[in-house]
Amino acid sequence: MGDLLINLLASVIAGTTVWLAGFLVRRRKLGRERAFFGLTAGASCLMVVSRHASSPSEFSVHRRDVAALVELATIARECGARADRVGESQPTGEIGRLTEFCVGGPGEANPRAATHVRTILRGVRYEVFDEVTRRLSVTVGDTRYTLTPETSYLLLARFRGPAGGQPVFFLGGLSAGSNLAGARYLAEHHTMLYQRFGADRPFALVLRIVEPAAYGTDFTELVADVTDIAFRPAAS
Repeated sequence: MGDLLINLLASVIAGTTVWLAGFLVRRRKLGRERAFFGLTAGASCLMVVSRHASSPSEFSVHRRDVAALVELATIARECGARADRVGESQPTGEIGRLTEFCVGGPGEANPRAATHVRTILRGVRYEVFDEVTRRLSVTVGDTRYTLTPETSYLLLARFRGPAGGQPVFFLGGLSAGSNLAGARYLAEHHTMLYQRFGADRPFALVLRIVEPAAYGTDFTELVADVTDIAFRPAAS
């Protein structure tokens, strides 16, 4: 009887130790995730997304951009935060007040993204290279990344405003599908990005989506770290 009680007690202690170790690992992981995204329990974050370019409705959003918002809202929920979508004509507020996810490249459909590129991502240019289909290319420094049927690109960046505050996550893809690929990459690789850039350092990465018509977002790879080029200082 004494041996049985000792074995039961040992099992309880071992089980409690395993549970406590797992709890501490999950808590530490959650703490890093919250620090990386600038989110806390009960906080709000902004979701700014491009209007559907071919729709006359102000509130129309491409279905793949909607899927990207779902991925990002899931990140916010994991951190205990709440995501609020902001429409094209709605006031967004000053940069840094809340964590912001800005989805879609700059243009008439996303003036917020255009502002970020113009004032912060000064080493980046988005250009229309096909007037018929209105397809975009993105140039970082002297390197141009062009949309083709076989390949798309996305600029994934994190930065803060001049006064600091909470971060902005910019997902500027050349298509709605590449925006979704960027959101999924951020969801899957934020731990690696935290290890590389910590909670505070800005970064700008070019991602390539290979054969999106065949693979969707499954074949997304990192092409280049363009941090030093994208955040070019203002001309004096």
